[in-house]
Amino acid sequence: MEPPPLLPTLLLHLLLSTTAVSATAPLPTTPSPTSSPTPPNSTTSPSSPSSSTLDPKQLRALQSLNIPTSKDPCTNPSILPPNTTRCDSSKPFRHLLSLRLINCSDDVALSFTALKSLSTLQSLQFLNCPIAPIRFPADLVASLHSFTCINSLRRLTGVWLARLQNLTDLTVSNVQVNASGPFVILGNLKKLRSVTISHASLTGSIPKHMNLNLTHIDFSGNKLRGKIPSSLTLLENLETLNLSSNSINGEIPNSFGDLISLKNVSLSSNSLSGAIPESISAIPDLVHLDLSSNQLNGTIPKFLSDMKGLKHLNLANNEFHGVVPFNASFISRLQVFKISGNSNLCYNHSVLSSKLQLGISPCDKHGLPMSPPPAKGDDSSADGSTNSDYDDSDEDDQKQDRQHGPNKVVLGVAIALSSLVFLVIFLVLLSKCCR
Repeated sequence: MEPPPLLPTLLLHLLLSTTAVSATAPLPTTPSPTSSPTPPNSTTSPSSPSSSTLDPKQLRALQSLNIPTSKDPCTNPSILPPNTTRCDSSKPFRHLLSLRLINCSDDVALSFTALKSLSTLQSLQFLNCPIAPIRFPADLVASLHSFTCINSLRRLTGVWLARLQNLTDLTVSNVQVNASGPFVILGNLKKLRSVTISHASLTGSIPKHMNLNLTHIDFSGNKLRGKIPSSLTLLENLETLNLSSNSINGEIPNSFGDLISLKNVSLSSNSLSGAIPESISAIPDLVHLDLSSNQLNGTIPKFLSDMKGLKHLNLANNEFHGVVPFNASFISRLQVFKISGNSNLCYNHSVLSSKLQLGISPCDKHGLPMSPPPAKGDDSSADGSTNSDYDDSDEDDQKQDRQHGPNKVVLGVAIALSSLVFLVIFLVLLSKCCR
């Protein structure tokens, strides 16, 4: 028997070895119809708390606040809507820097242990979370730079807020704050740049000494009394001042114009008196000025029309008198202009049209408000019920109506007599025809 040829034998061995290797190699995985392939550069969030990059202690603290942590709050902050987080980049575990809690459920309660674990927070916000407040751990107090509490934590005290010594931004609104005055809080916050304590039933007076670096002050909707201290005008960096809806009295300080950085001012709904200080004209970038609902008096200063950046001017419901010193071009460039509710104030109807509906009367030749025109059939000149924004043409029309009144009566009598004569003639002719 002849041996098999060498080349066919080698090819047979090579084929058998290749088949054996293919049989032992794993089969490629085919994706199922319902699964989608992962993009090559995408970051997948861990599916369980154990795979989170957040510090385990802080993760447990979030869970105690009923915040879902099924996904990593550091790599995907949007998993906590409407609550948001921000983390640092430390290793092996990251730490929270910012936390915002919104619309908290009734079963959420702050615990000292949870807050101690969150001592790396620099910003903490409570929005519509009316839960019971608790004393913050010292580490958290030292770390916080921004604290916001709006309609939350039920009730706060000035001493509680004063402990947050490193704050640069404090916002408390629609929360009752028990304090003898704002200084109890602000006197201890040396780094503060922005403060809002509004609608908080805050009593006392405006502090005479505040941080000179403040850029925003809002004490609106409280029960503050006393005068605006002249020392307030030392705050050269102040951009917003809102003292509206309090019980502040006295005059606006003459040095008010020293607040050269001011853009928005609201002193409305207080008991301020006196004139508008001329120094306000020195504030170069003032946009919003609201002095309404006070007892301010004197004439309205003309320099207000020289303030090029002014867009909102509200002087309504005061005791100003005299002639409005503004022209139509100034009023037209304002977005808001209100001067109604000043009974002794009037406008020059040769300069301003009654169509502007300013809510005040035009001036007579003596610069006093004109009396309203008398009602029809009423000889009294003071009690007529017509629109106060009227001009001389309206009065001329009324004079013409009175002049033509008797002619209309004569015409009516003549028509009646003519009709009677015609009727008599008709009856006479009818009686002759019937004979």
